[in-house]
Amino acid sequence: MPVIEAMQAGTPVVTSNIGGTAEVAGDAAVLVSPYSIEDIAEGMSKLLHDASLREELKRKGKERAGAYSWTKTGEEYLKLYKELSIEA
Repeated sequence: MPVIEAMQAGTPVVTSNIGGTAEVAGDAAVLVSPYSIEDIAEGMSKLLHDASLREELKRKGKERAGAYSWTKTGEEYLKLYKELSIEA
């Protein structure tokens, strides 16, 4: 959720290129290896020094965040719980 919240607020995002945050962020963030200090620093530096990248990610982030909502999240969890209880 922090990635979506940051995007919704118009904050350019640097996040992990592994797992769920990469999937949520898509092309609306700078994706870096969470295991590489150099990669993280390079991602942050890109945002610091590239105004056009910051603006692009702000725009893309707001668009991407718009695809998520608490209502939709709740509906998806309810659907999953129902599927799991039927299988059990």
